Amino acid sequence: MPTVFFAFRDAPERRAALREPNSLDRYRLFGLDEVAAHGARVDHNLEPSGTPTWARLAARVVNARVGLGGDIATVLPSLGRMRSADVVFSTVDTVGIPLLLLRRAQLIRVPLVYASIGLPERLERLAAGGSFRRTLQQAHTVVTYSAVEAEWLRSWIAGASPPVVFVPFGVDVDAFRPQPKRKSSVDVLSVGADPQRDFELLLTLAARHPNLTFRIVATSERLRALGVVPPNVSVETDVPLETVRERFAEARVVALPVRANSYSGATTTLLQAMAMGKPVIVSRTAAIAEGYELEDGSNCRLVEPGDADGFERVLLQTLTGADAAVSLGIRARETVERSFSWRRYTEALWEILSAAASGVPSLPRPSA
Repeated sequence: MPTVFFAFRDAPERRAALREPNSLDRYRLFGLDEVAAHGARVDHNLEPSGTPTWARLAARVVNARVGLGGDIATVLPSLGRMRSADVVFSTVDTVGIPLLLLRRAQLIRVPLVYASIGLPERLERLAAGGSFRRTLQQAHTVVTYSAVEAEWLRSWIAGASPPVVFVPFGVDVDAFRPQPKRKSSVDVLSVGADPQRDFELLLTLAARHPNLTFRIVATSERLRALGVVPPNVSVETDVPLETVRERFAEARVVALPVRANSYSGATTTLLQAMAMGKPVIVSRTAAIAEGYELEDGSNCRLVEPGDADGFERVLLQTLTGADAAVSLGIRARETVERSFSWRRYTEALWEILSAAASGVPSLPRPSA
């Protein structure tokens, strides 16, 4: 069986997940456990001792020259172990970009599977984007969690493009399941850590409706940027996923406003809430417009990004229409069980990684 090296972005939550084999946060490891269950030997770059000083200094020099950004400091110390692996899986762009550069310099020769999470936005912001095409061609396979991102990358790379494969993300449908006996303690819940989450829109609605209770769960950094919140909004920061699951169970409605972009549709939180049978209102971003079987009024409510009035109207309809909200939740759960389980995601990923390790080209998968 192959040796699969997982290249992770360094984060306290991910290190905590590595220490806790039964934690719900193991999803942050992008299928490491499931790949190991297939008999593969797995390794990763998050050394318990942290990043050495020499690697941090080298990273400053490389990032100053390249200009595309990246977290090369956390991958340099593991270079030797990556060379002896059969395939390297870069789980996010901040480690994938330096790994592609290392492979182009022939410091890594093993196949590299590159997960793109917002690479189009990064390239469009940077003048160096055009020169990155040949570097991205060093990937054996590019994986995206958004169909529109996959289409953009195929068109942008063009020429000798590696296979760009859309793999819908998944959720543990056993860990996240409906809790019908739980009483609701908050009207509207919003959860998220990514910078595209439009909490400002939600605060606008909270100020308009002081009779409703709102709860926001996010990172401390994200919430600091919000400043003062209305008195009917409670906030929680940096809580474990077990607590997030409890907050889902206590909410009448889950609201996920997101700014327009190609990679983030609050996908992880969306699937978790749907798996728990909750009525979800989410912005119709490009990331979830196709490939996730979302149907407005059937298994969720979809609102155009930035449309505060539209979001308000749908939110009030969902809160006052009890029967319709229950039906939304039931069909949401059915959708996730059928097409977006964690098992389905990790099986698709294993097919790609094992093919790369064997030198076999990956083929684009149909959407769910």
